[in-house]
Amino acid sequence: MAEQGRKGIVYFVGAGPGDPELITVKGLRLLQEAELVLYAGSLVNPVLLRHVRAGVPCCDTAALTLEEMVDLMEEAAAAGKVVVRLHSGDPALYGALQEQLDALAERGIPFEIVPGVSSFLAAAALLGRELTVPGGTQTVILTRQGGRTPVPPSESLRELSRHRSTICLFLSVHLLAQAVEDLRVHFPPDTPAAVVARASWPDARVIRATLGDLEARVREAGISKTALVFVGDFLAARGRRSFLYDPGFEHGCRGRERG
Repeated sequence: MAEQGRKGIVYFVGAGPGDPELITVKGLRLLQEAELVLYAGSLVNPVLLRHVRAGVPCCDTAALTLEEMVDLMEEAAAAGKVVVRLHSGDPALYGALQEQLDALAERGIPFEIVPGVSSFLAAAALLGRELTVPGGTQTVILTRQGGRTPVPPSESLRELSRHRSTICLFLSVHLLAQAVEDLRVHFPPDTPAAVVARASWPDARVIRATLGDLEARVREAGISKTALVFVGDFLAARGRRSFLYDPGFEHGCRGRERG
């Protein structure tokens, strides 16, 4: 039971991309200390809930509205309880985070954000690639294809593809045909591409292709949700040796004199 008079707080914790071992040490500790847990049931690995103490309520928010979620947070915080809101991946990316923070701030409820491992990083690990390649692209664009929820015109894939940098699309595999059409305005059809489904989960899948045949390959594989789309030469480029570990390059940690 919460101590009488103790001020409650809401922690927004990044649960990671799926593998329960990818939650941070701090996130795991807070989960063990929680007195109420709200989690995105369709995305967060339920194995993580085994770390919650017996008797602590765990609420799947899939069927709740924003107002209902915030009401639960406010009630628990007012009672001096520690609330953990588990988000998949990192809360700062496509997690409907800001509207929750704004609602809590309006009600004077304190909160803290604990970052997590984003799915795009877990996907890069499965691909075995560095997203930024020395001598190649130094930019990673995280975005999505506009659909029922539009994106600003200046951030359309037709515009962003002008940069020819590494592109990672969230929430877009079901709109892949349109995304490919838009990307091909500036990317040639032989540009390396990949789709990673359920990155870091036991049933993760990786489809490697070119931009020209990606949509057909993904359709054939039956992947239509919970997947990331990657496009860019980083998938194939070897790049050049970096300056960081080049013996002829001096920096603050390694000068000309050694030993």
